[in-house]
Amino acid sequence: MPLDPTKHADWEIAEAAAANMKKIYQIADELGLDKEELLPHGHYIGKVDFKKVLSRTAGKPDGKYVDVTAITPTPLGEGKSTTTMGLVQGLGKRKKSVVGVIRQPSGGPTMNIKGSAAGGGLSQCIPLTPFSLGLTGDINAIMNSHNLGMVALTARMQHENNYTDEQLAKRNLRRLDIDPKNVQMAWIIDFCAQSLRKMTIGLGGKMDGAMMESRFDIAVSSEIMAILAVATDLKDFRERMGKIVVAYDRRGTPITTEDLEVAGAMTAWMVEALNPNLLQTIEGQPVLVHAGPFANIAIGQSSIIADRVGLKLADYNVTESGFGADIGFEKFWNLKCRYSGLKPHAAVIVATVRALKCHGGAPIPVPGRPIPEEYKSENVDWTEKGCVNLVHHINTVKSAGINPVVCINAFYTDTDNEINAVKRMVEAAGARVAVSKHWEKGGEGALELADAVVDACNEENDFKFLYPLEMPLRERIHNIATKVYAADGVEYSADALKKAQNIESDAELSKLGTCMVKTHLSISDNPNKKGVPKGWKLFVRDILIYRGAGFVVPVAGDIKLMPGTSSDPAYRRVDVDVETGRVKGVF
Repeated sequence: MPLDPTKHADWEIAEAAAANMKKIYQIADELGLDKEELLPHGHYIGKVDFKKVLSRTAGKPDGKYVDVTAITPTPLGEGKSTTTMGLVQGLGKRKKSVVGVIRQPSGGPTMNIKGSAAGGGLSQCIPLTPFSLGLTGDINAIMNSHNLGMVALTARMQHENNYTDEQLAKRNLRRLDIDPKNVQMAWIIDFCAQSLRKMTIGLGGKMDGAMMESRFDIAVSSEIMAILAVATDLKDFRERMGKIVVAYDRRGTPITTEDLEVAGAMTAWMVEALNPNLLQTIEGQPVLVHAGPFANIAIGQSSIIADRVGLKLADYNVTESGFGADIGFEKFWNLKCRYSGLKPHAAVIVATVRALKCHGGAPIPVPGRPIPEEYKSENVDWTEKGCVNLVHHINTVKSAGINPVVCINAFYTDTDNEINAVKRMVEAAGARVAVSKHWEKGGEGALELADAVVDACNEENDFKFLYPLEMPLRERIHNIATKVYAADGVEYSADALKKAQNIESDAELSKLGTCMVKTHLSISDNPNKKGVPKGWKLFVRDILIYRGAGFVVPVAGDIKLMPGTSSDPAYRRVDVDVETGRVKGVF
């Protein structure tokens, strides 16, 4: 019998479930993989040779494509990964052929506040410890690949500073004339390290590098992570890697990884990482884990490659987009689906009474502190008022032409009156709604949700993008801001405005996708504004260009590419049994 989630931590439940895990060979066989398509990494984890799978199944029709998104979450998260696992388990209980596709967790949140994103309670992806601590090394490969690009850049700057043009020519180098004040790329590390947000490197003598300002970003914000998410095969990946802009020369001309002659070596680090990882739910359904970009600072999607594999191998592919529908789903809709050519059949919007109360006026929960007492007693008024946020996200999904299913991710502390209030509001908004108790009861608790998703998938939809790529950048941003964020308009810093104008006048850049960066804690660019804020304008303070990934990245509000570690991080509770090697405390 599984452990009771009301009495045991997620890691304890996952550890107990691991004793009855299927071997990876059984998971692969049940998924329909040929023997040579599975690349085992021990007994319970493997990689899938995507090229062989897609070649073998080229003539097979795709399964149903379901995206899991959410309302605007509290800082504690609302169980989107848990719901994804629960839905997969519920569909499994209904004897459906199903695969889940989720992102690999970053070491930053795993060792900080948010946890490993494996799900929770009786709806988890296992084995939890390897899933949370590096898995098969994809993020490590990204860090090595990315930082090799920085090594190539800084080494080239040093050599150009120390040698004449003639001396460079003897070394088969041409002068790139890199502007040290216009370096776009940063170093990366997969932890939340606020002390590395700004620093000076190259101190010492002339053999110690060129002195300049630099920084570290978190690994999942790397453009290489974004490329892993959107690439369709190795050829596409290699071409994108060569387009990464690391800096500009003193005339403003971009310097790429191809110019530094390092793109090939950077790709070499990533060849194995292109194969999705294969794990399982607590109840033994297959889960593909691939790519791991955050949705507030990056594209926030699992990979196109993993989705294409899942759609060929199962009748239902349940994929997940990061954070709320304003950012994760919007990027799934207008970026991932555009680049993949895949058309979704339904979208699940995860909502909790806790988050609705927060949007309705309850005190905002603070990670690491006890839940405010106001959340422990019934308050239908707060719940109903908070539904304005949920209804807004329902309308966002509807505007994509997709059939929404609202999942009330029920906590055992929710009351019938609160849940019934949410159901009334959702039905009035014209969406399906299902109460799901997957956290507490696993797949058995998700049967109502599974049935609603099957029904939604069987209906025709009219999927369409929010904007054409031919639309000028500022019009696109205005559309996203007003139609998805409910803003009154958009304002720009002087620097961002100049960059926007330059992008619009460039034939190549003007056709890149638009990947917004903003807080996940509000529909607006201010994390403290809950519900659906009125009377505000989106402030775009900067615009980044990811040529390799194919994005223009408008940065809104005060958000950083390197999160900070809290005063009560998760690593304080992680330890190892030195006799058995058993890791405890990862959640």
